[in-house]
Amino acid sequence: MDNAVRKKSLICIAIIVAMLIIDQIVKIWIKTTLPIGGDIPLIGQWCRLHFVENKGIAFGLSFGDSFGKVFLTLFRIVASVALAFVLVRQLKKDAPYSLVVSLALILVGAVGNVVDSCFYGLIFSESTYEQVASMFPACGGYAGFLYGKVVDMFYFPMFHWTWPDWVPWVGGSNGEFFNAIFNVADSCVCVGVALLIIDQLWLHPDKKTAEKDAEPASISGNTVSEEGR
Repeated sequence: MDNAVRKKSLICIAIIVAMLIIDQIVKIWIKTTLPIGGDIPLIGQWCRLHFVENKGIAFGLSFGDSFGKVFLTLFRIVASVALAFVLVRQLKKDAPYSLVVSLALILVGAVGNVVDSCFYGLIFSESTYEQVASMFPACGGYAGFLYGKVVDMFYFPMFHWTWPDWVPWVGGSNGEFFNAIFNVADSCVCVGVALLIIDQLWLHPDKKTAEKDAEPASISGNTVSEEGR
C-alpha cells in the first residue's frame, strides 16, 4: 500500500470512527435526558432538539410493522457490508478524496442507525411522554435484538404557512418547512450523497468519458496489430 492510499484510508477511518462516536453520544444523551416529545430550543423556535423515535428508514419514515422493522434492519446491515466493500475497493484503486469521503459518510449513516436498531432495545428502558429512559435497566431493555427504535432529534421548522382553500387535498391545512426530524447518521448520508453527486457530475465528469474514448482506441489498436500479422 503506497503512501497516498494509506493516507486516504486513515482519513476515511478517522471520519467513520469520529462521526459514529458523535452520533452515538448525541443519541444516548437525548435518550437519557428527554422524554418522547421533549424539546430544547437551540436558536429560537426554528432550530431545536426534539426527541422522537422511529422504527423506519430515516427522517421519521416507516415501513410496515414488525416484519418491516426486521427487514429494514437486515437491509441496513447488508447495505453497510456492501458499502464497506465498495469503499475498500475504491481506496485500493486510489480513488479521489471526494469519492472515498462520500462513501465513508454514507457508511456512517448506515452503520449509525444499525446500532440503534440492533442494540438500543436491549440496553435502554422504554422512553415515554412522561418518563425518561435509563441505560442498562435492571428489568432489561424495551425490545429484542433487531427491534430497537432509531433516535432522532434535530428539528428545523424554519417557517410555517396555511395553504389556500383552493389548493387540492391540502387546502386550509397548515404547512411547515422543514418538518423532518433526523439524527447525525441521517445527516452523514445526505452530505455523503450530495458529495457523491458533486464528484460524479462536476469534479470528475470526464472520467467515464475518457474510459469510453479509450475503448475504441484499444479495439482499433488490436485490429491494426492483427492485420499486421
